[in-house]
Amino acid sequence: MYGNSLLDKLDRKFGRYALRNLMTIIVVGTGLVWLLDYVVFMRTGTSVVWWLMFDKQAILQGQVWRLITFIFVPEESGLLFLALTLYFYWLIGNSLENEWGSLRFDLYYLVGILGAIGSGFLTGYATNYYLHMSLFLAFALINPDYQILLFYFLPIKMKFLAIIDLIGLGLMFIFSGWVQRIALLVALLNIAIFFWRETYYKLRALIRRKKYQRDGEIKVKPFKPKKNKKDDDDPFEL
Repeated sequence: MYGNSLLDKLDRKFGRYALRNLMTIIVVGTGLVWLLDYVVFMRTGTSVVWWLMFDKQAILQGQVWRLITFIFVPEESGLLFLALTLYFYWLIGNSLENEWGSLRFDLYYLVGILGAIGSGFLTGYATNYYLHMSLFLAFALINPDYQILLFYFLPIKMKFLAIIDLIGLGLMFIFSGWVQRIALLVALLNIAIFFWRETYYKLRALIRRKKYQRDGEIKVKPFKPKKNKKDDDDPFEL
């Protein structure tokens, strides 16, 4: 929208080197991890996910692959809910990439990963849930009137889902511990970094519009014809 921003300049210079279809890679990788974990657990009773999750102590002991593999850990254990969740993430991720371009979307996801890793080393806990939640909020900011069928029959716009989600996150922030609070704040910080410019211009335009409307109401007064004194006289009076 604003062609002179730093991200736009980076996109023009390095956009051709960006990784395409990142969200497809994330979704397919998550599905494969779920399938592998299911097969291995059914045969051996061992969970593969435990070797992929973010674990601060294990990372410091040399299991550095966890810095990346935690991104592919499924949030849902049931196949149906996992499929619906992954489809939704794929939908909003690809829409954001089409809207922004591959480089900006890759940077958004990378900043989210780095934020999750940073909060993980501070608290010992990191998950991809808040990163994907920030994708949803970003999509809602760009496409507030986009409509989906909630539970396959209830049409609802993204802006209303975002409001419900923000209320839930607010309650989570109030009643959760500082581990979850820091992870949530880092995810919201990612949104602030990438949306402050658009938000600033939108707020400035809104303030200007309100100011012009207020000034117009003050300056433009409704026309009231002056009352003629003769109109008060009796028309039959000589």
